[in-house]
Amino acid sequence: MKGPLLTLRVLETLRAAALAGAGKVECSLDLQRSTMMVEVGDAGWIWKGQRFPYPENCKDRTIYHWVGETFQPAARFTTSLIKLVPTDWGPPTFEIDGIKMLPTTRVSPYADAERKVGLIQPRGKVILDTCGGLGYFAGWCLQGQATQVLSCEKNSDVIWLRSLNPWSPEIDSGLTLTQGDIAEEIATQPSSSVDAILHDPPRFGIAGELYSQAFYNQLARVIKRNGKLFHYVGTPNKLTSGRDVPNEVANRLRYAGFVVELNGDGVLAVRK
Repeated sequence: MKGPLLTLRVLETLRAAALAGAGKVECSLDLQRSTMMVEVGDAGWIWKGQRFPYPENCKDRTIYHWVGETFQPAARFTTSLIKLVPTDWGPPTFEIDGIKMLPTTRVSPYADAERKVGLIQPRGKVILDTCGGLGYFAGWCLQGQATQVLSCEKNSDVIWLRSLNPWSPEIDSGLTLTQGDIAEEIATQPSSSVDAILHDPPRFGIAGELYSQAFYNQLARVIKRNGKLFHYVGTPNKLTSGRDVPNEVANRLRYAGFVVELNGDGVLAVRK
């Protein structure tokens, strides 16, 4: 059972109810996945029969989880600071060294993943999810009745965040999650073994190898003919970077053997 998750907004709701002498308040302790009635009092609050304190010094843009006898930020620092970050939508995003990994300004990152997964039409397909992240692509593939999702995630701390996040999918018979670098792992994948691919790499400046011609040639090798690929690119500023990354990606995918079109913040491609 996953423990309660707190944000500053939820903590303020609990404190305000206690101050008003309400006795109980309805709120969400799983990032708006669900709501429940919580008993509140001056000394703390009760969730599923367990008493918890009101933590001090909670910060905005931070999610707290219960560890032993205290609430700790859902963050780790191994080689980079990896942090689960709340959104107004409920489903969280995550950051690596302060760089946001999922879009949240105009749309929920979960709803954004739903739209992009819909582009590859997952029903009945074996799908390669190259950079698993929080698993939102994989979750929507499973909901869309994909036969199998083969997901790869390089960072063990991101996989740990998934274990805390109630919006991340459970690992089951339909979802395989491999910890590894997809730039290396893809060489072990048999040719023409997947029906579709979702490629959501970190931005070019962080993981340039995942935008390389050599990597795209591997994507073309493992996907079946007429298979669909959605490649998230984002919207890097051409004026400041001096590069047109979306069109660079499109040209490399064409060279690898795909028919491509720009689609929103990414590239939709079909293997010829």
